[in-house]
Amino acid sequence: MFNKLDRTLLVAGMVSISMVGAAEARDQIRIVGSSTVFPFSTAVAEEFGRSTAFKTPVVESTGSGGGLKLFCAGVGENHPDITNASRAIKSSEIELCAQNGVTEIIEVKIGYDGIVMANSKESAPVEFSLKDVWTALAKEVVVNGEIVPNPYTTWNEVNPNLPNKKIEVLGPPPTSGTRDAFAELALEGGCQAYPEIVAIEEKDGDRYTALCHTIREDGVYVESGENDNLIVGKLQANPNAFGVFGYSFLEENNDVIQGNMVEGSYPTFENIADQEYKVSRSLYFYVKKAHIGAVPGLKEYLNEFLSDKAMGDFGYLAEKGLIPLPNTELAQVQNTAQNLVTLQK
Repeated sequence: MFNKLDRTLLVAGMVSISMVGAAEARDQIRIVGSSTVFPFSTAVAEEFGRSTAFKTPVVESTGSGGGLKLFCAGVGENHPDITNASRAIKSSEIELCAQNGVTEIIEVKIGYDGIVMANSKESAPVEFSLKDVWTALAKEVVVNGEIVPNPYTTWNEVNPNLPNKKIEVLGPPPTSGTRDAFAELALEGGCQAYPEIVAIEEKDGDRYTALCHTIREDGVYVESGENDNLIVGKLQANPNAFGVFGYSFLEENNDVIQGNMVEGSYPTFENIADQEYKVSRSLYFYVKKAHIGAVPGLKEYLNEFLSDKAMGDFGYLAEKGLIPLPNTELAQVQNTAQNLVTLQK
């Protein structure tokens, strides 16, 4: 006779086996996730399709949060094999994965990226501080020592040295890892310039986070979906607006848009690599270990992505704007992936 625990484990094992078996019915790798990582993943997928006997993987841009939700929904042919992310996976997402049978996840850090405040080259370049960015975009701000709904409508109201132009910023939605990183690196960095906000952190961490990370909802900040190329097009049409997106999109479109200085540093390849540019972050993708061996070509795709010809200092991903990992860190990541070492969190 099975006890309750035995029956639970037996059922879970049978479900896992059937789901992995179902993954074998799919002969093409499926990848979802970050719009920032999308062009790098697509480049690898295309090279993989050209240089191997496997089909070219299908890559979808769903945003980091949306991709992780799809990735964590389960194991089997109906669920993605890989999700790209422009931030690290959250503990809550690891728990969601585990609840749905996704218990072995391989984390692959691929390089670095900067988040830019860009505008059309038809406009003059601007120098921002993090304080300027938060004061312009936060839902609530400090005015005369009091926390009030954001009253600012033009940049020179935020800082007299900024242009006398309406504040208009196009950026990613809450499901985007770029939005998460922008809130953590730029907005929170700016709100810490105010002693009134810093004092709240010690008393009420939730209130502090809400003040630092919550973007205003009065039309000044316009959520522009997960298609960063759409933002680039809108900046060309509206030279007074600024856009928030990853460095690679600036690199691809630097004939029509420019990255603006933040805290005295321009978003250049060298400044991001040296971590001189303050609004920079790590990029990742996550692999479902249960699908390796079930979905044809999955391990070979990993090998292509992590090869020196792709991720090395002079690899084809660097040509697309990826800031490569230092050689010692790249070697560690390659070892982790080649040995299928899973997250321990």
